[in-house]
Amino acid sequence: MDPLSQAVLGASLPQSLTRDRKLQPLAFVIGLLSGMAADLDVLIRSFSDPLLFLEYHRQFTHALVFIPFGGLFCAVMLYPLVRRKLEFSRVYLFATLGYATHGLLDGCTSYGTQLLWPFTDTRFAWNNVSVVDPLFTLPILILVVTAWLRKNPVYARIAVIFAISYLGFGVVQHERAETLAREMARSRGHSPERLTVKPSFGNLVLWKVIYEYQGRYFIDAVKAGMASRSIEGTSVAKLALTQDLSFVQKGSVQSDDIERFRWFSDDYLALLPGKKNIIIDVRYSLIPNRLRPLWGIRLAADTPQQHADLVNLRDLNTQHRRDFLQMLF
Repeated sequence: MDPLSQAVLGASLPQSLTRDRKLQPLAFVIGLLSGMAADLDVLIRSFSDPLLFLEYHRQFTHALVFIPFGGLFCAVMLYPLVRRKLEFSRVYLFATLGYATHGLLDGCTSYGTQLLWPFTDTRFAWNNVSVVDPLFTLPILILVVTAWLRKNPVYARIAVIFAISYLGFGVVQHERAETLAREMARSRGHSPERLTVKPSFGNLVLWKVIYEYQGRYFIDAVKAGMASRSIEGTSVAKLALTQDLSFVQKGSVQSDDIERFRWFSDDYLALLPGKKNIIIDVRYSLIPNRLRPLWGIRLAADTPQQHADLVNLRDLNTQHRRDFLQMLF
């Protein structure tokens, strides 16, 4: 999720388990910083290989087996700042608790997190919360700051309970959205080969639906609110490598990059309409029932041994915001 969500959730756990009220401010700061630390993996980049960071973001630093080492790293970095007030063992405990929340929270989003690395490179994505959700973040922020200012762990405990409850509600909403999505597919006479539902930006009411049927991806939206309904969208042909990108040589660098992007995108790949050399990740769009991808990769027919470019396709404008809010409300 976003850094603020990771920070406040990271702060809540060590605060909630700290009985000594005098240690609340230290538990808050150590947990807050440690809760964000796993995302330092975004620094692993290569100018010659734009896709490298896709492989390492949410990889080893987010894995469950790395939690003790991540906590140790944070403790070593932070201990010199607090050594006059706190022994190293307590700093390590606070840092490890804060660090432990990061990968699990990321696993609740749709991006994909390698929680079981190095045993598998499977990207876990439980799709029960948006990557940015103020309704999740702001209450936790208010509670942990209150716990810090009043030096009272009760508020942090309420924050932890709220976080678990909200994520649990997301699981319920995910099931409701998936049921609506399957009903929509059946109404068309479709039997999806696979189907994914994910929350749209900042809420658990409006959900994006993507399913595969007979070589096409169907992209729709459903509302799992007080009154549930389906919102039809569009469709796009699934990427057929040999037909759509005949210029890509088997075994070339670009061919390997396509497979890397396929793994990252859970094989939800298509060509960007009107572009014969840009492959997009169909899972993401600003408007949930439209094909407005956030990113893709650009290939060059004349340089098969050169890495594909990662392209940003975000195109947010006032009309898009209006359309999204109208669909939501």
